[in-house]
Amino acid sequence: MTKGNINVSVENIFPLIKKFLYSDHEIFLRELISNATDATLKLKHLTSIGEAHVEYGNPKIEVKINKEQKTLHIIDQGIGMTGEEVEKYINQVAFSGAEEFLEKYKDTAKDAGIIGHFGLGFYSAFMVADKVEIITKSYKGEPAVRWICDGSPEFTLEETEKAERGTEIILHIAEDSTEFLEEGKIRELLLKYNKFMPVPIKFGTRTHTLPLPEDAPEDAVAETEEVDNIINNPTPAWTIVPSELTNEDYMKFYHELYPMQFEEPLFNIHLNVDYPFNLTGILFFPKISNNLNIEKDKIQLYQNQVFVTDEVKGIVPDFLMLLRGVIDSPDIPLNVSRSYLQADGAVKKISSYITKKVADKMSSLINENREDYEKKWNDIKVVIEYGLVTEEKFAEKADKFTLYPTVDSKYFLWNELTDKIKSSQTDKDGNLIVLYASNADEQHSYIQSAQDKGYEVLLLDSPIVPHVIQKLEASKEKVSFVRVDADHINNLIKKDEPVISKLNDTEKESLKKNVEEAIKDAKFTVQLEDLDSNDAPFTITQPEFMRRMKDMQATGGDGMFGMGGFPEMYNLVVNSNSEFANRILKAENAEEKNDLIKYALDLAKLSQNLLKGKELTDFIQRSYQQVSK
Repeated sequence: MTKGNINVSVENIFPLIKKFLYSDHEIFLRELISNATDATLKLKHLTSIGEAHVEYGNPKIEVKINKEQKTLHIIDQGIGMTGEEVEKYINQVAFSGAEEFLEKYKDTAKDAGIIGHFGLGFYSAFMVADKVEIITKSYKGEPAVRWICDGSPEFTLEETEKAERGTEIILHIAEDSTEFLEEGKIRELLLKYNKFMPVPIKFGTRTHTLPLPEDAPEDAVAETEEVDNIINNPTPAWTIVPSELTNEDYMKFYHELYPMQFEEPLFNIHLNVDYPFNLTGILFFPKISNNLNIEKDKIQLYQNQVFVTDEVKGIVPDFLMLLRGVIDSPDIPLNVSRSYLQADGAVKKISSYITKKVADKMSSLINENREDYEKKWNDIKVVIEYGLVTEEKFAEKADKFTLYPTVDSKYFLWNELTDKIKSSQTDKDGNLIVLYASNADEQHSYIQSAQDKGYEVLLLDSPIVPHVIQKLEASKEKVSFVRVDADHINNLIKKDEPVISKLNDTEKESLKKNVEEAIKDAKFTVQLEDLDSNDAPFTITQPEFMRRMKDMQATGGDGMFGMGGFPEMYNLVVNSNSEFANRILKAENAEEKNDLIKYALDLAKLSQNLLKGKELTDFIQRSYQQVSK
């Protein structure tokens, strides 16, 4: 039997581990399962190259609880250790066995999937245990050994009996950590961190009913047997070549990841790259529509099938945080931190790769089935528009797959849209005017008026449209977006034949004065315009600049979030060519003029959802009185 002190660079490493090495004590199980997986995969590699002359078989990792003994056991059938290796890899904390292994087999172990977390990872066990035992037998056939440490730098190491190769870690759970003796807690941790580990993990047993023979009598009772309860899926979909997966396989995996999500995702993107970094994964587009308040952090980050975190900001671009799925990269450390993610060069490359891959997927989807892509547009547009605004590399490719729907449910790509409207929607300087509505119901009268004039009206109703428009106007030459109820639509678009005025200047001046005296409201600026006679007599619009400022403020654009509200300012456009304008001028007295003007103003307010409270009540009562007359 050997006794000695663990070779560490501080007097006692264990308080340091408990305080600083890991922020969450439950990580110990992830680390120990990772070590067991590492040992198993090492053996697999050595047998495959003929260096380990043993039968690899079908090894598994077993996790057991002994409540009476207050112990937790992690058992593997992997490479095992000799007494000398225990001295080196366990007692000499600063020396990593995985590093030595990878150096020795660097040419053949490239794809072995080795996690390599001997060393400090093992010592995370002392976060929950006041004594730890290792019983291990090497594949080399040397005697088994038992290592015991009680949380001090002192240990004992002695030969022992063990029939099978591999390692058993026994944690004597401390009084302040007895929650880790509960089956429910261990099951929860195994499913959280080790659900997709590449080696089967057994946790307890389950009952399996044996099938009855065909000639069994009707009253025969089927026999049952106990079988290993394997808690993980060692070959998740992202580890399989995409050509070997069907759409059903992807959907099955999605529901395995998110068992409480009953809605099918729209489509998936399978990631697979080995240069200049290693990364695999699958991203799913869920139905998002206009809801930006959905729960984020749905994408799970793995390192060689070991769960790391679901806080993937920094690895995944912001606009893709609305997606779900898995990313697996051995280039990301298990003990990842936000500061690491923000600083690491490999992480930035991964983010750029994912952005490119998503853009390529969008392009292929619209090319393969335009009709199906259009049907899904409302469910994916927020992600695409968010990417258009925030990721320059994505924006450069976005014209190939960003759709611009009209109020009539027609869909245009950018070049299709410009070809459609360039002959009819330009100003006197040749700038293209893109008309759009943000709410088809509220702006219906304005949409109808624009369509009557032959204009195409887009429906841009996502919550980040103000930012999208700002981006497009900055990146496209000679293009202006104008909301269909903006103040200058009627005069902005160049007309082949200008509308002839029915009133002379004196009549116009009198009409404007009548309207201003009747409404006496500082937030309305009265404008007379010579419109078609069948256009509405009174129309309320909002100055385009003011409306945009309010929209940007509401969505937090340009640092305006949280600023004081902008003043309410509107234009009251009076159609001087309407029959109603003529009626006002011919009214016999001031009271009749005022009644006509106020009634028309109320109708205009009603169309803009500005008639509320007492004003709305009074208007309804006056309308009933008018009907009664």
